[in-house]
Amino acid sequence: TQLFANGGDYWITHWVNLEEYVYPQYVQLPTNRTPPTSANTTHHYQFYTPRDVCIIVFTVLTAATFVVTLLRSYLFVFMCMRASMKLHHQMFKSVTGATMSFFQNNSSGRILNRFAKDIGCVDENLPNCLIECIQRGLTLLSVILVVAVVNPSVLVPTFFITFLFYYLRKMYLSTSKSVKRLESVARSPVFAHLGASLQGLTTIRAFQAQQILTQEFDYHQDIHSSAWYMYLSTSRAFGFWLDLVCLLYITTVVLGFLITDLDVYGGVVGLSITQAMGLTGMLQFGMRQSAELENIMTSVERVLQYSSLDGELSIEEPLDQSMLEKWPSKGRIEFQQVSMQYSPHLPRVLKNISFLIMPQEKVGIVGRTGAGKSSLISALFRLHTMEGVILIDDLATDTVALDILRTNISIIPQEPVLFSGSVRTNLDPFQQYSDDQLWNTLAEVELKDTVRELAGGLDWQLVEGGGNFSVGQRQLVCLARAILRNNHILVLDEATANVDPQTDALIQSTIRRRFADCTVLTIAHRLHTVMDSDRLMVLDSGVLVEFDHPWKLLNNKNGFFYSMVRESGHGRAELFQIAAENYQRVQQKEELLQSEEL
Repeated sequence: TQLFANGGDYWITHWVNLEEYVYPQYVQLPTNRTPPTSANTTHHYQFYTPRDVCIIVFTVLTAATFVVTLLRSYLFVFMCMRASMKLHHQMFKSVTGATMSFFQNNSSGRILNRFAKDIGCVDENLPNCLIECIQRGLTLLSVILVVAVVNPSVLVPTFFITFLFYYLRKMYLSTSKSVKRLESVARSPVFAHLGASLQGLTTIRAFQAQQILTQEFDYHQDIHSSAWYMYLSTSRAFGFWLDLVCLLYITTVVLGFLITDLDVYGGVVGLSITQAMGLTGMLQFGMRQSAELENIMTSVERVLQYSSLDGELSIEEPLDQSMLEKWPSKGRIEFQQVSMQYSPHLPRVLKNISFLIMPQEKVGIVGRTGAGKSSLISALFRLHTMEGVILIDDLATDTVALDILRTNISIIPQEPVLFSGSVRTNLDPFQQYSDDQLWNTLAEVELKDTVRELAGGLDWQLVEGGGNFSVGQRQLVCLARAILRNNHILVLDEATANVDPQTDALIQSTIRRRFADCTVLTIAHRLHTVMDSDRLMVLDSGVLVEFDHPWKLLNNKNGFFYSMVRESGHGRAELFQIAAENYQRVQQKEELLQSEEL
C-alpha cells in the first residue's frame, strides 16, 4: 500500500515537471509531429511522457492503492481477530483448568481485570497501534528515501536525528512501561471493590454502609487515577520533545536545499520539502504509537501469564461413557492415610485420616471452624494435591480422570450456584435429559408449577447468579440437578442453612426419599441436622478424633463430640432425643436384617 501511495506521489511530481518544462515547448506543434528534441529540452527533462499516459498511469496507481488498502485492511482485521480469540480462549481454558490454590491466591477483581481490561486492550488498542506503527514506519522510510535521492547530503543529519529519536524513545519507554504496569496493578482493586459491592449490595443497603463503601471506592479510584495521570503526562512530554526534533529535521532539509546548489526540478524539491514537513505530526504520533504498542504488549504479557497456569492433573482426559455408566455402582468410600495441604509452605489441613464408609450409609461431618470439614470434601473431589489413597468402590480416585470423578459425585452447596441462562441449561447444561425428565424432576422439588407459570417455561432466562429466584428456589434447582444426575454419592454442605423452614423440610424429605439408596455425606454447621445420621465423623485440626453413631458419641461424656454439644449451650435435650430415636430405628433395622438372614 505504501509503495503504491509513494508511486502516486512520485508520478504527480513527474507529471508536474512535464507540464513545466516539456509540454509548453510543443503545445503549438501539429499532432503528427514528434516533440522537440533539442539539446536545451533534453538538458531540462529527458523523460517525455504523453499527457494521456500520465492520466492513465495515475488512475491505475490510485485504483491499485484503493484495492491494496482494502485487501490489507481485511487481512489485518482477520489476523487480529484470530489472534485475539486465540489469546482469550487460551487464557479462559487455562483459568478454568487452574488449581484451587490459584483462586485462593488471586482475587476475583484481579482475574476480572485480565479478562476485561487486558483482553479489551488486545481487542481494541493493539490493532490500532500495530497498524499505525507499520504505516508510520513505512512512511518515515519513504520520506527519508525521497529526501536522500534528491539531496544525499541530508543523510548526515538524518542519522543524527534518528539517534535522537531512538534515545528519546528509550528514555520514554523505561518510564512509561513501569508506569503502565503500576496503572494495571492499581486497576485491580477497583474491579475487586466493584464486584464485591455488587455481590453484597443488599447487605450494604441493609446496614446503610453506602458512604463507607463510597469512600473506599474513592480511595482505590484516586490511586488508579494518579497512576493514569502520570502515564498521560509522560506521553505528552514525549510528544513535546518529538516535535522539537521534527522541527530541527525540517529546518535541516530546507536549509540543505537553500545552501546546496543542486540542479534539480522544482517539483522534486517541493515533493521533498512537503514530505519532510509532513513528519511533524505524523512522526510524533507514530513514535508515541510505537511506544504505546510496547506498553500495550504488557497486556499481552499478562494474558500470556494467565494462559500458562499450572492446571489440575488429567484435566484433558476425555470422558469414558462406559465408565460413567458403571462407576461408582455402590458408593463405598475409603480413605487411607490421607493428608492434604493447600500449598507447600502452609501446614497440613488433613493429617493421616483413615476411615471406611459403607454403601448407602448416611454420614455427618462435624467439627469446629478450621477442623477440616471442607478440606475433606476437597480431597474427595481432588481439588488439591494430597498424600494417601482415596478409594471409591475399590477404585483409587487418582487413577480416574477429573471430569469422570466429579461428574459421578453430586454436591449441593450451602450457597446455591446458578448461571445466567435458561432454566433448562441450569438443570441440564449438557442436554442429556428429555423435557419430560426435567418436568418430573421439578415436580419432585415442587417447582413445576412455578416454572410452568413463567414466560417460556424451561426456556425462561435466569439472571447471573439466579437473582430472579429466591434463595430457597435456587437451592431447590440445585437439588433438582442432583436428582437428575442420580449419582450414588451425594455431598451436602448444610444445604438448608439459608432457607425457610418449609423449604428445609421439603429438601430434607426429598433427600431421604430420593437418595435412600445412596451414600450421603453431610457437612454440618448446625448439629441437629446430622443427629439422624447413621454415623458422625468428628474432626479437630485436621485429625479424625471420633467416628460412630450420634447416640454413642453423646453417651461418651469424655468424648470430643459431647464437649461440642455441651458448649453449644442450647437444644441439648432435643439433640439427645433425635439421636436416641434414630439409634432405636437403626437397632430395629439391624435386628430385622438378622432375623431375615436366619
